[in-house]
Amino acid sequence: MKDLYNNINVESVLDEIAVTATATHTDIDLEGANSACLLVGTGLDAGSGLSGSHKFVFTLYDSPNGDDYTLVETADMISLTVASGVVITIDAVGEDNTLYKLGYIGGKRYLQLVYTVTGTVSMPMSVKLIKGHLRDVPEIS
Repeated sequence: MKDLYNNINVESVLDEIAVTATATHTDIDLEGANSACLLVGTGLDAGSGLSGSHKFVFTLYDSPNGDDYTLVETADMISLTVASGVVITIDAVGEDNTLYKLGYIGGKRYLQLVYTVTGTVSMPMSVKLIKGHLRDVPEIS
């Protein structure tokens, strides 16, 4: 069995909370890692019911310096087609209460995640960052 514990670092971007409004999580720092994955965990929507007029849209940006953010593109992500930086749209029953995995390979140091709320929604959510292929890992003896 290989050692995963000493080869990843997990950080909280958003602790578990009921989300009802648009928010921006900026300066998600990838320093010290050669790979990154965002985990977006969602619970059941308690709003008006997910639909085209009651939804969450997640947009991801990257930046080399934490100041100049640009929309990520499909080439920056693993197994994901990106349109105008949109990496997740949750707008239907069955798309909530899910764990979304966003693999980033774009090579910039900073990420910014924006979720835009349209209509009346209330959904428990958390966002975690997994940094992998760490540059400074402890030696295992």
